[in-house]
Amino acid sequence: MFAKPEKFRVYIKRVFLEMYNIGVGSLPIVAIISIFIGAVTTVQTSYQLIAPYISNSVIGMIVSDSMMLELAPTITSLVLAGKVGSHIASEIGTMRVSEQIDALEVMGINGSGFLALPKIIAGLIMLPMLNIIAIALGIYGGYIAGDLSGILAPETFINGARSSFLPFNVLFSSIKSFTFAFLITSISAYQGFYTKGGALEVGKASTDAVVYSAMSILFADYILAELLL
Repeated sequence: MFAKPEKFRVYIKRVFLEMYNIGVGSLPIVAIISIFIGAVTTVQTSYQLIAPYISNSVIGMIVSDSMMLELAPTITSLVLAGKVGSHIASEIGTMRVSEQIDALEVMGINGSGFLALPKIIAGLIMLPMLNIIAIALGIYGGYIAGDLSGILAPETFINGARSSFLPFNVLFSSIKSFTFAFLITSISAYQGFYTKGGALEVGKASTDAVVYSAMSILFADYILAELLL
């Protein structure tokens, strides 16, 4: 896959196309999920913290830290494993069973590099960006939920979120999303590239890509938490 490409211009064009498909195409679902995750976290945190001696600003602290450390990178990546991973596996798998990849190789084109590498590079670029957007929208969703439901004042939520902010949390979240992006794109491309058979096997490869990606994300999540926290 990492062999010297035939024409860099072709690869750059494909990388930008995949960045659009992975990033812009996934933005609506990431935005919806992030806003509601932040809102639900605010409501459930307020339900659990019913002691009068606990300040409501703790809710803002918990929501912001939870979105940065766990909810935004992990939940977003799990959702994208289903959307992006299944699409990559089914696309490459269909090309394999219809012998389009064989035709590329006959023409002297590195099939794995031409198909898989742009998707992996695009995923490594776009998923950390989507993660930052997810963090911002998740915190905003918690802010709106707290204000509309009367759980806590907006100023209290903001003060709590600011009091616990650590730049390392954003870095840790970005490292996680970068790792998850590589796992999703590489596993899905592998499953699709080595598909054999027909349409039934393409569906199986797509399912396996989602399952293996999700399992790898959860395992990597634990390993990164042990190593970096």
